[in-house]
Amino acid sequence: MSSEMDLGQGFAVNLMQHLVVPTFVLDAKCNVLIWNKACERLTGVTAAELIGTREHWRAFYESPRPCLADLVALGRTEEVKEFYAVHEGHADTAFGVHAENWCVMPRLGTKLYLAIDAGPIYDEDGRLLAVVETLRDMTDQRTAQTALEQLAARDGLTGIANRRSFDERLNNEWKSERRDSRTLSLLMIDVDHFKSYNDTYGHQAGDNCLQRIARVLEQVVYRPGDLVARYGGEEFAMILTATDAEGATIVAKRIIDHIAGLAIPHSGSEAGHVTLSIGIATLLPKPDLPPEALISAADGALYRAKHAGRNRFVLDPAAEA
Repeated sequence: MSSEMDLGQGFAVNLMQHLVVPTFVLDAKCNVLIWNKACERLTGVTAAELIGTREHWRAFYESPRPCLADLVALGRTEEVKEFYAVHEGHADTAFGVHAENWCVMPRLGTKLYLAIDAGPIYDEDGRLLAVVETLRDMTDQRTAQTALEQLAARDGLTGIANRRSFDERLNNEWKSERRDSRTLSLLMIDVDHFKSYNDTYGHQAGDNCLQRIARVLEQVVYRPGDLVARYGGEEFAMILTATDAEGATIVAKRIIDHIAGLAIPHSGSEAGHVTLSIGIATLLPKPDLPPEALISAADGALYRAKHAGRNRFVLDPAAEA
């Protein structure tokens, strides 16, 4: 009976070694038991380098961190969310855990997006014997998905965020700043006399004008949490996180100066070149206040900027109080 069991185990190990799916197996102490040929091809790291060690992380990352199989073996599956942006599991980890992650693959110098599954193997008494981890290269699919997401989030003419992205970001930042008790500022930006510009210079020139303005706005905003979006037509919006009225005013002045520096000729403008009107609003988000209140306040300030003569910024009175 023993020889039959040994034969069966040997067959299973040999089968796993030749699976086309990259697979490795850890024992209960996270030592590498099996590192199959497909895993060698995927990572460039040979089985001889890893068998009997806990150094398997080196195949995927540049610095030490647990792989999914480690978290399962160590009973630390609650930490999966800390290491993997995409993850899925069951209350009973006997069914295994799924996660997805970008891996740098240091040996090959490549970066791959891997779909990872790790499942435990127990003996008849319920003791953990090993954890099997399988890997699938999903780089092409992930790259295509990211490209589609970016396309859906970008304005087709200017390349900056579109209205949909603006709405989503504003809602998210409103919640975040409310949680952290920080002010949020919004700039509503309108191109002065744009209809006249289109009528005089043509729609192609109008499109080019909007593209040049969008590039200037992107140059002015450089913090990761901020956002520049095309709100609609010739109107743009700028979300400034953790920014008070004074900081927002500084940004608005910088925008006005940069646009003046472009000196885009416009015979229908009082200044003789393309100018902008900007409405600024700054609010401290509160539970009973919707993010639309910030838009309304900035719109009101923009209206006053237009009626005060254009080519200027106006701060919402509530922010000045």
